Amino acid sequence: MRNTQAGLTITALLIGLVVVIVVALFGMKVLPSFMEYRTAKATIQAVARAGATPAEIRRAFENRAQIDNVTAVKPADLEITKEGNQTVVSFAYRKEIPLFAGVGLYIDYAADSK
Repeated sequence: MRNTQAGLTITALLIGLVVVIVVALFGMKVLPSFMEYRTAKATIQAVARAGATPAEIRRAFENRAQIDNVTAVKPADLEITKEGNQTVVSFAYRKEIPLFAGVGLYIDYAADSK
């Protein structure tokens, strides 16, 4: 009986390591943008529940956005509508994330308070 060795070659290990590093770098670039989007979405949901006039909603959004450091969405970017007796606040924007040497990623974010 002959025993054969099983395992990973150094080449496979290096390739796997490169893949993990690329995915980690990509995640580190995209994650802050996504977190800001989630914060802005939570902010409009909280502000819409107050159910006030559009000016008051914009002012409340601006105050919460300053606290939560939301810079991608401005109060003027909010669309405020009424659906029945419910106030719906929404926004949409495009974020450009530079990856490396002239290569970037565009992400379109959109949310509403429904």
